[in-house]
Amino acid sequence: MVRSWTVVIPVKRLGLAKTRLRGAVPPDRHPDLALAMVRDTAAAVLSATAVAGLIVVTDDPAVGGAVRELGARVVPDPGGGLNAAMRYGADQAAGLGAYRAVLAGDLPALRPEQLDEALGRVSARSFVPDAAGIGTVLLAAPPGQALDPRFGGPSAAAHAASGAVRLVRKWPGLRQDVDTAADLDAVLTLGAGPRTCGLLRDLGLTTECAPAA
Repeated sequence: MVRSWTVVIPVKRLGLAKTRLRGAVPPDRHPDLALAMVRDTAAAVLSATAVAGLIVVTDDPAVGGAVRELGARVVPDPGGGLNAAMRYGADQAAGLGAYRAVLAGDLPALRPEQLDEALGRVSARSFVPDAAGIGTVLLAAPPGQALDPRFGGPSAAAHAASGAVRLVRKWPGLRQDVDTAADLDAVLTLGAGPRTCGLLRDLGLTTECAPAA
């Protein structure tokens, strides 16, 4: 049986997003890079067969407009930080009766089939660690279970300690988030989405764009 998941992505205002990535592109294009990664992530999510819908939690009008064009639903950020935004999007906007997953918004090399495979392995509250094994890129909960996100810092250990099942497979596009310039190089090697790679090519920071899917 194919489960219909609602995916939630929280996105900060672009001027405040991805502070550790500053310097990877000219300062005036930093918001464009953050938005390009969100759009590539959202497009991949909406192409996954296991996904019934995408909710983006944000107060940034540029983000809201861009993801609505792709087919996402936008809800306002309730305030209180990243975990509060995730709880609101998953447990209130989507509802406890749904299959829910929260996902990082900086996964421009995400392949829909990798997301499908990860979600297909969820039978209880589960998480997928990032490529370094320290952070978390995906936290999922079946109907009736609260999401209980523990993002920030060494969140993989925090989610494991909270009882979530650790899901680890190769899934390179799913696990490679972008916090630093080195991470950006890594997603270009994997094959970034067309918006992220196109921006970097226009800026002269890459000459080729490997397909993301």
